Amino acid sequence: MVDQEWLITAAGVKMPRLIYGTAWKKERTADLVVKAIQSGFKGIDTACQPKHYDERLVGAALRRLKDQGVERDNLFLQTKFTALADQDPRQVPYDKNSPIESQVIQSFEASKNNLQTQYLDSLVLHSPLEPHGLLMRVWDAMETIQKTGGALQLGISNCYNTEVIKQLYDDATIKPAVVQNRFYKETGYDADLRNWCANHGVIYQSFWTLTANPHILTSNTVQTIAQKYNRTAPQIFFRYLSQIGIVPLTGTCSEQHMKEDLSIFDFELSSDDLNYVSRIFKQA
Repeated sequence: MVDQEWLITAAGVKMPRLIYGTAWKKERTADLVVKAIQSGFKGIDTACQPKHYDERLVGAALRRLKDQGVERDNLFLQTKFTALADQDPRQVPYDKNSPIESQVIQSFEASKNNLQTQYLDSLVLHSPLEPHGLLMRVWDAMETIQKTGGALQLGISNCYNTEVIKQLYDDATIKPAVVQNRFYKETGYDADLRNWCANHGVIYQSFWTLTANPHILTSNTVQTIAQKYNRTAPQIFFRYLSQIGIVPLTGTCSEQHMKEDLSIFDFELSSDDLNYVSRIFKQA
């Protein structure tokens, strides 16, 4: 039987179909990560960006979990390199005066230290850089990390221009395995970009998935389907996304919602119901 809760990326990495996001958790980070893993999550998304993430507390949670018998190799850990422009100038996790290639390496070493791990399953560039030559300098440094076994796969986030990912993909020796984007109406839900990703074996991860889409969750279509399956609207939405090949991130602080989110793999939407939900996006 195919394990519906996991997929294998183009880089050969086993990645959960639903990932727990740790942004904006602040002092609650460790407790929430422990709760998420205990609830059944196998994937954690974080970043070496103290402005929005407390990566050290993610590491503290992982140490607590190890004491409970949760082994590192059974988890998918994803972190990000965040360029200087998106860092809090008061807490930059690398030498801001060093060459950007060194910043990438220093950031990654900080992540490994924060998370108390020898490797990361996924290293993601937080946002594209301009011009393209600068982007490739950063990507080349990330490739060096991957080639030496530090990260098993590479990806990019907040990339809403299909031409940017195309050029990166063409010029990269090690191709991006994931794109992680905000999933919302203002970008047309990245329809063109997601189609390109699907055609090139790049996994699309969505964040801000529920928060940005109350109109979908409250739509008559989703509400009716939720009643049919005796599920919540978020469960229907997450299940829909999973069935069309998207890996959602969820950052819920509710243990009940964590368990509800994970239970999307206990049922499957019919092809008709998938089509009904798809029509909502075309109308958005």
